[in-house]
Amino acid sequence: MSTTLIAVVIALIVGHTMPALVALRRYDWFIRWLEWLAAQLGDSPTWRGVGGLLFAIAPPLLAVGIVQLMLRGDFYGFPAFLFALATLFYAWGPRDLDHDVEAVVEATDAGVRRDAAARLYPEREAPSLDGGSLVEAVFRCALWRWFGVLFWFLLLGAFGALLYRLVALCAQGEAQKRLPEGASQAARTVLAFLDWPVAQLMTLSLALVGNFDSVFAAWKEAGGAGYTGDSRFLAAAARASVRSELADEALDEIDTEYVADGGVAVSRSIPGLPELRDAMSLVWRILLLWLAVLALFVIAGWVT
Repeated sequence: MSTTLIAVVIALIVGHTMPALVALRRYDWFIRWLEWLAAQLGDSPTWRGVGGLLFAIAPPLLAVGIVQLMLRGDFYGFPAFLFALATLFYAWGPRDLDHDVEAVVEATDAGVRRDAAARLYPEREAPSLDGGSLVEAVFRCALWRWFGVLFWFLLLGAFGALLYRLVALCAQGEAQKRLPEGASQAARTVLAFLDWPVAQLMTLSLALVGNFDSVFAAWKEAGGAGYTGDSRFLAAAARASVRSELADEALDEIDTEYVADGGVAVSRSIPGLPELRDAMSLVWRILLLWLAVLALFVIAGWVT
């Protein structure tokens, strides 16, 4: 697990300091693979259902799993570490969440802002520019781009990271367009299953790094106490936490000027899109908490 922690940290640093390497996160090969499958199996009933998803993701996952097993224990695990690091880096993102959020905040007009916000929403979903919807979009992207990959990487290594990314691609985006509706619906169902434990841990982390009471109340009201087949409780908790953050900041921003007839409270407004700024700050706090907990497990010797 210590090598896993090192791989996560290196992947994060490389992704943020070497943007040229981010361009390597391309899945053109997977799109071509789906197009070839569609040409070969287009008339098959199996292709149009759950079997279509299995045909799509099983061969690359099998290849990664075999390599992962073959490298285990060789040369003190160094080749396995490099393979895991490369796979994690490749499955992360693929777009940089910080840059996409920054583009929305710094947009100069509504049209540019809408185009920038579209990168935070799934394919075919119209972007919404109100603060609450953008907060939800940031946390959904954090789930899909960061924490889903990280969670399944921690559990299953390189196989888990690629599994999550391929299922996510089949559930939304360009890959979804190459799959029949039955197969893409199966991908959405599997993605919801993969997302659920991750969203629960993200919500717990959000409660610890934000306002616990507001997050817990929103989580419970949104059905987070049971499995509902989606992660809407994370969106509700994110909205509640950001509202709490903004309320605290508004109190901090109040200046009191004393005049002859009494005190007058003057509140300075926060520029830009404070919801997005606070949402991104909370996402980073959650990630740092996950890394800190993982590091404590390594230091305590509970994992090796």
